[in-house]
Amino acid sequence: MEFDTIAAISTPPGEGAIAIIRLSGPLAIQIADRIFYAKKRLEKVDSHTIHYGHIKENGETIEEVMVSVMRAPRTFTREDVVEINAHGGIVSVNRVLQLLLEKGARLAEPGEFTKRAFLNGRIDLSQAEAVMDLIRAKTDRAMGVALRQLDGNLSKLIRSLRQEILDALAQVEVNIDYPEYDDVEEMTQRMLLEKTQLVKNSVEQLLLTAKQGKILREGLATAIIGRPNVGKSSLLNQLIQEEKAIVTDIAGTTRDIIEEYVNVRGVPLRLIDTAGIRETEDIVEKIGVERSRKALADADFILLVLNQNEALTIEDEALFEAAKGHTFVVVLNKTDLPSKIDRKQLEKLANGNAIVETSLLKDEGMRDLEEAINSLFFEGEIDAGDATYISNVRHIALLHQAIEALDAVVEGVSVGMPVDIVQIDMTRAWDLLGEITGDSVQDELLDQLFNQFCLGK
Repeated sequence: MEFDTIAAISTPPGEGAIAIIRLSGPLAIQIADRIFYAKKRLEKVDSHTIHYGHIKENGETIEEVMVSVMRAPRTFTREDVVEINAHGGIVSVNRVLQLLLEKGARLAEPGEFTKRAFLNGRIDLSQAEAVMDLIRAKTDRAMGVALRQLDGNLSKLIRSLRQEILDALAQVEVNIDYPEYDDVEEMTQRMLLEKTQLVKNSVEQLLLTAKQGKILREGLATAIIGRPNVGKSSLLNQLIQEEKAIVTDIAGTTRDIIEEYVNVRGVPLRLIDTAGIRETEDIVEKIGVERSRKALADADFILLVLNQNEALTIEDEALFEAAKGHTFVVVLNKTDLPSKIDRKQLEKLANGNAIVETSLLKDEGMRDLEEAINSLFFEGEIDAGDATYISNVRHIALLHQAIEALDAVVEGVSVGMPVDIVQIDMTRAWDLLGEITGDSVQDELLDQLFNQFCLGK
């Protein structure tokens, strides 16, 4: 399969020390050569070398650059690749890109470089998705899981399971076409059940890691809730170590939702600092309260902040009621002040959920809070090097569908269904697993997946 030559800026937009314009395709080197001026033409240089020179247009110098030349197949896309390292100015970089497009390159679509790596057999689909996971990783743990998947560990496991299914299907065909024993049907059914159970057990083990893997990949939508002026914004500022939220003694200061990512002992939290939930006549504050209620409903995890210097109120009890069905931690703030809270009533409302005492004003109790969050979602230390971590929603859905197909095989055998009919569900499980690695996938899905990538990747 041969493609045209594509080009794109592969570094973030804006001012910076360096910007990279990348080309990939059969004419990448020739097109770059048309605008690059140096002592030696790029078409004559060795692969995987870098060269100093200038980009010129009609004799006018546009940029002073370093150009890397990498010849197929030892490149990310398995095509000829050229990377032009220019100064990170917005105008000059775009001008270089425009010159390349005028000389015969085409502007790359989002994710097209990675898509070509997949289509040219350099990586499979799960590895391509791991590239995006690596870019979006919010913690070292998430990055470790993505790197393992990019190395192909998940691919090897999936292909091993598909081979087990393929071996079973092949044996069924042999037994049907060349029966040598009277009990061949019984032998075939027994073999099918054994193989099915083996594959199903492996898939179920894989799915056991899905919850933690999904947390690592996407982060936990974490709502910080509480009555006005209990310390919600102070908690947000402490967690992100930045004065992101306005902190005052005036109730109702937070009128809108503030979102921020934070890494808590390897657990990525998407923190949502909400307006204090209370009845109010202030129109703007009322809108903030309604948004807070929606954020609470959509949250994966809740930090419920209380002021231990005040007795529990009906509003506090309503917050506990709203938090039911969610995983939450009670943050009992202002421990530097005298306690006026009924501890027994508090423990009853918490219903076994952790209660952590803090004085956010004096920066006390944050370590205990971080430990409570970590222990909730990761019992012990997560091994980011574990090859079997599943974090991708698409993969999780396909694995669940594969289990359904395998269950149908077991059910078919148990009710005495003809083996050639049972094979259909076995083949379906094989196809579903293949969609994870891209061995069996539709073009529409590929377009949808790679359009999520940034331009130039």
